[in-house]
Amino acid sequence: MKQKKFILDESEIPTQWYNIQAEMPNKPLPPLNPATKEPMSAEDLAHIFSMECSKQELDQENKWIDIPEEVLDKYAFYRSTPLVRAYSLEKALDTPAHIYFKNESTNPLGSHKVNSAIPQCYYCKQEGVTNVTTETGAGQWGAALSYAAKLYGLEAAVYQVKITLQQKPYRSMIMRTFGATVEGSPSMSTRAGKNIITADPTHPGSLGTAISEAVELATTTPGCKYTLGSVLNHVALHQTVIGLEAEKQMAMAGEYPDKVIACFGGGSNFAGLAFPFMRHVFDGTHKDTEFIAAEPNSCPKLTRGKFEYDFGDEAGYTPLLPMYTLGHDFRPANIHAGGLRYHGAGMIISQLIKDGYMHGVDIPQLETFAAGMLFAQTEGIIPAPESCHAIAATIREAQKAKIEGKAPVILFNLSGHGLIDMPSYNSYINGDLTNYTVTDEEIERYLKDVPKV
Repeated sequence: MKQKKFILDESEIPTQWYNIQAEMPNKPLPPLNPATKEPMSAEDLAHIFSMECSKQELDQENKWIDIPEEVLDKYAFYRSTPLVRAYSLEKALDTPAHIYFKNESTNPLGSHKVNSAIPQCYYCKQEGVTNVTTETGAGQWGAALSYAAKLYGLEAAVYQVKITLQQKPYRSMIMRTFGATVEGSPSMSTRAGKNIITADPTHPGSLGTAISEAVELATTTPGCKYTLGSVLNHVALHQTVIGLEAEKQMAMAGEYPDKVIACFGGGSNFAGLAFPFMRHVFDGTHKDTEFIAAEPNSCPKLTRGKFEYDFGDEAGYTPLLPMYTLGHDFRPANIHAGGLRYHGAGMIISQLIKDGYMHGVDIPQLETFAAGMLFAQTEGIIPAPESCHAIAATIREAQKAKIEGKAPVILFNLSGHGLIDMPSYNSYINGDLTNYTVTDEEIERYLKDVPKV
């Protein structure tokens, strides 16, 4: 048996993030002020975010951005993460494909989210911020942000989507263990939340509602900034440590991926793995690599949404973002992959899809849990429901390879473990979960409220 796990020395951890915007043939369109429809500057964005993150958001010139020394010190606590050859999964599938996964579940927070939480809190602390606030779906980002805030002595307030707060109670307990306050969204603590509840007292919440509440708190509280766990360009930037490590580790394995796969909610873990490899498509050295984003078929913005300027939240507090969207007031089904229940895609990824550099696949909930069960039984790791989408897409590609008689190298991101998601697995095992499908009529209805730009 060949070596199964590939780990870098601490000295090989990337010291710079890769900024794909600098090399994209077509740059992402700018975020717009919703009132004036004019492009927003870093100074405009800094009313919500830290100034440094606002600059990174709009940086289309610098290919490489230095990781601050203090952030590197924190990264060294848990990086590098392993690259693993999934021999047992390959055997179970009887596939000629070579399957590798980047295991982001090994850090103390259990997911990739901490890669951006640390620098965002670092920049806030450097700029004199005292409080940070955010939204979270499944709770992985909320847990990471709560931990990072405590590292830098910041007070954290987290709005967790109400339905996932009920489905995954342990994640809110983790946030509170790190000292954060947690509210189920929509809540009665903000004007946005009150308006949503007044219109629909049974609203289960979404990432759009939680973002509205967090942005409102940030803009009405002195010394407070909003932090985001996905979608935006600076978040994707911070996550590129994943792919930059994976690139070196694939070289250690003596292979290069033909297919790069990750689950997709707003795009952070997908971007983190894919963007460093995508730069070799741009320079022509590996122009045939396929990039696949796996989303729920109950929230299919990549496969059935439209490329439009839209709000990133339900109440319309955010800038207008150019993205594939289902409409900012789209109400996703109560699937157990709470981190993927978001109506829009990140600006960079939306442009890359528009230009044909990557594509999405939508996967039913039951197929994702079946994939997660197989992965757990073969590789010994229980994956987060979000990551199960990437595993399901990988299994599809591996089965296709068997039919076609090909042996592609497949790399996917295991973005987080599912040890806190066992009630979801229990529901699947007991036969209590179902698939959800959105009709064309529903999508058209929600898209009618997208702002006209």
